[in-house]
Amino acid sequence: MFNFTSFITSQSAWVKALSIIIGTFILEDVATVLTAIATQAHEISIILGLVSLYIGIAVGDVGLYGLGWAGAKWPRVKRFLTLPSQKQTQKWFDKNVIKIVGISRFVPGARLPLYTACGFYHAPFWLFTATAVFATLIWTSFLFYLSLHIGGWLLAHKSGWRWAGLAGFVLCIFVIGRLIAHFQKVSR
Repeated sequence: MFNFTSFITSQSAWVKALSIIIGTFILEDVATVLTAIATQAHEISIILGLVSLYIGIAVGDVGLYGLGWAGAKWPRVKRFLTLPSQKQTQKWFDKNVIKIVGISRFVPGARLPLYTACGFYHAPFWLFTATAVFATLIWTSFLFYLSLHIGGWLLAHKSGWRWAGLAGFVLCIFVIGRLIAHFQKVSR
């Protein structure tokens, strides 16, 4: 029978780091929670876990900016978009990039549309990147710390239900993010 725990334990540090980085591209908050739990279970070091999370999330954020930038360059894609005056909007994004990126990091469901819009409207790239990295350090560290303590408490209980508690915690983080994103769509 396949033992997932022994499989993870036996992997080299770079494989674990790459797995975390790839995980952030799929669901970054869930990857953060699972990495904290793996740290608490002594499957990965805190430094390797956090650095991998920071790299994966920052690369993903810059990738979203790049996606928007590329969309602005392709006229076939642009004609399907309903956009306000580009000159007016571009000035607004230039002026508010720190607020946009900072707030988007903490509002589930906001990063994809706002980060790609920053790229589309050519918000200052380095200012975008610096703000995204700073916001990532704050949010990811907070969620990691919270998950580390909750995951540690759940792992400390040696009963068979600890894994159900961990799965419920991860599911709760995922569902709350999706609910907030859904309510944002409904209120628009």
